[in-house]
This record gives sequence, structure tokens and C-alpha cells, in this order.
Amino acid sequence: MKEVFSLGLSVVIAIVGSFAIAPHRCIAGTTVTVGSNVAPSQQIPVEQIDHQRWDNLLEQYVDQAGNVNYAKWKQSTDDLQALDSYLATLSTANPNASKDRAAKLAFWINAYNSLTVRGILREYPTTSIRNHTAKLFGYNIWDDLLLIVGGEPYSLNQIEHEVLRKMGEPRIHFAIVCASRGCPRLRNEAYTPADVDAQLSDNATNFFANSSNFQYNRASGTFKLSAIMNWFADDFGNDRASQLRSIAPFLPSKDARDAAMANAVSVVHLSYNWGLNEQ
Repeated sequence: MKEVFSLGLSVVIAIVGSFAIAPHRCIAGTTVTVGSNVAPSQQIPVEQIDHQRWDNLLEQYVDQAGNVNYAKWKQSTDDLQALDSYLATLSTANPNASKDRAAKLAFWINAYNSLTVRGILREYPTTSIRNHTAKLFGYNIWDDLLLIVGGEPYSLNQIEHEVLRKMGEPRIHFAIVCASRGCPRLRNEAYTPADVDAQLSDNATNFFANSSNFQYNRASGTFKLSAIMNWFADDFGNDRASQLRSIAPFLPSKDARDAAMANAVSVVHLSYNWGLNEQ
């Protein structure tokens, strides 16, 4: 969704941020690092990570529609610290120490969403994540906001494209939330290894029940789908027919599900709403 530029220029800038770990300058932009480096001997498998602190924060600040009370959260020093503490907990994970797919899905979805929320809280008040995505010089939240996990830095783009998408689970696109109204809802609970499959299906169903993401005109035989289904179409199948079959179980009516299974519709894509998902 954006371009990556390689610059032959090194610039050093001192920046005061809201994170405990001081930001530093890299070639592409100002990086902000959260979490901490944890010695390999102290790292634990992802299934041992406790997501309860994140769950508590979501319950307190996110409503049923997935909108966030950033203003109230920003005013609470204790809860900003609680979020930083949770992100530091994520740093203790060794993502290579386990083959538990459910645990990895829950871990990385929570990591993406909590890191995004922390990035927005750092900038708030703001009207869109796109206000913080410099193309050439300066800070780009998708590349320059880094979470240390198992001693390695991960950007939002890396978590999404190099970790989650490579797990072959297209429902992640109904779970990871880039703080925009065009995104799926941010659940007001953490994803957990025991429940992640049901949570992903529930969020997919919720996503397509929203007319901003899906509309079916039976008379014209047309689906209007979220731009997400355009950007990441290949994650749902190799062709239009398989992509429609992939989403069919989550569509809000039998007519729509039958049309998708039969590949009996034309498809257009809706405009994406980049407005902030705030209450």
C-alpha cells in the first residue's frame, strides 16, 4: 500500500518521544522502538505469553463496535504504562521455540494490534494513521515503529507481510486492525490460543455483516467488497471463484453465500475509510 525508498543519506536527529526506549535515526526514517532485548536464556515459547493485561485494556477502552477511546487512554499514565508493560512481555517470546500454530496466530495478531494502538496513542490527537506514514523523509508508522520480539525488531509491515500472511490464514485480514474505520473491528478482548479459530471466524462474520465492507445487489448480481479483498485477494485463493468460496461461509445471507459458491456475481470494490477508529 506504500512505496519503500532507499536513501543514500545518514541523518542523526534527537527526538523526545513518549516511549521508555529512546527513538533513533535510521536511513529511511526516525524509528521508535518498544519492548526490550531479552537474553535467549530468558525467552519463552509464545504459548506461555500471558495476554491478560492486553485483554483488560481492550475491555476498558474498546467498545463492541471496535472503536477505541484514545482520548481517555492517553490521559491515563497507569494504563499507558500497562500497555508498555504488555509490549515488554511480548518481547520475552521466542517465536521460533514453538510449532503451536494457534498460539502463534494469537500472539502475532495481538502484537500487531497492540503495537498499532501504542503508535496511535503516541501521536494522538490525530485523525488518521495515514498522517504518520511519510513516504520519503521522516517517520513512517508502518516501517519505523518497532517491537522487539525474541531479540529482533519487527515493524507493523513485517508482522503483517512476513509473519502473519505467510501462515496461510486469510482470516487474519479480519483481525489485524490498522486503527482505521475501514479495518475490521478491534475486538474488545485479546486473541488466545484456545479461542483464536472461533474468534477469527466471528470477526470475519462481523466484517461482512457491515455494509461498509460488503453489499450484495441480487438484481444486478453484484458484490461490493471491501478494498481489503482487492489488496489481499491472492491470500483467499488463486482465482475469483476460489476467493469467493473462501469468504462464502461468512456472508450475511443465504442468497449471498449461494452466489459466492457458484461464482455467479460480478465484483467491485468499495472505497476504504482511513479515518481513525475512535469513539
